[in-house]
Amino acid sequence: MPEVVGVEEALARASRLSLAASAGGERFVLGLVGPPGVGKSTFARALMESLGGQVCAALFAMDGFHLAHEVLSARGDVDCKGAPETFDAEGYVNLLRRLRARDEEVVWAPVYERSLHNGVAGAVELPASVSFLVTEGNYLLLDSGAWVKVRGLLDEVWFVQGDESVRVQRLAQRHQLHGRSAEAALERATRGVDAQNAVLVTATRDRADLVVDVRGWECTVC
Repeated sequence: MPEVVGVEEALARASRLSLAASAGGERFVLGLVGPPGVGKSTFARALMESLGGQVCAALFAMDGFHLAHEVLSARGDVDCKGAPETFDAEGYVNLLRRLRARDEEVVWAPVYERSLHNGVAGAVELPASVSFLVTEGNYLLLDSGAWVKVRGLLDEVWFVQGDESVRVQRLAQRHQLHGRSAEAALERATRGVDAQNAVLVTATRDRADLVVDVRGWECTVC
């Protein structure tokens, strides 16, 4: 069973790992995983901010590898968007392999732009000089399909856990912001694809190296 720590202890650990990688001329790749809406992105931003300028670090997300909305629409899979099969998992694996090889001057990663409902290629610059990389997403510990290749390309994976009611509320609010009615937003968060994905991701918790409990934590730098 992975050790459970609070946010401050996790940030201190990240600082030690990043400094060790920088001092040794190595590259450390940290994965952050957790169910939709738990606060992975918020914690990731806080982690990056906590490192300050002490090391050369960069953050990128799995979400940039969403299949195009048009592709999902043509397949009839729009309502399943966010499920494991609606991502280019092999593309994400190949990006991680390139970053591990560290033999290119710069590697570019995509981002997911919610306003476009699509990924945008070449949005995050990841130079070879970066010694500490953080990547976040839902399926870093999944043991099926191409996702099973991800864990071996990461030095550590931390599972972010939080309050379930807060997570659901946050998800519902997110869906409302992007045009869903309050009823439809809550349905997706509690019984739709988000709920199904949350169960799937939470089942991978025990494969993590560390569990970061963000309950009661408020990000002061995000």
